[in-house]
Amino acid sequence: QLQASGGGLVQTGGSLRLSCAASGFTSEYYAIGWFRQAPGKEREAVSCITGSRGSTYYAGSVKGRFTISRDTAKNTVYLQMNSLKPEDTAVYYCAASTQPETRLFRLWILSRLYDYWGQGTEVTVSS
Repeated sequence: QLQASGGGLVQTGGSLRLSCAASGFTSEYYAIGWFRQAPGKEREAVSCITGSRGSTYYAGSVKGRFTISRDTAKNTVYLQMNSLKPEDTAVYYCAASTQPETRLFRLWILSRLYDYWGQGTEVTVSS
């Protein structure tokens, strides 16, 4: 089970840290991805951290502003979001994938490769 938290209301330029806590399995053996869905838009991939090497991937729209990390002791993956913009407003979801690193390297953005999903946490960035 995955539990996403940390969302909230923040002004443009502000920061939030989302957490994705895993229970019932050891998340470090899985790739964990963050996705988001804004009202009226399709779900899009934001970032991913792999299990084997801890490689990280980012969507172009968040690169340089968001940082994904993992705390194995807490079985939790974080998404640090800085310099937030109104277009970052969305419900954010975390998901776990059993796909190998060699496949995620090119395909991490595909939501169908993720096997387990948490509930979303809402992020609102005011202008």
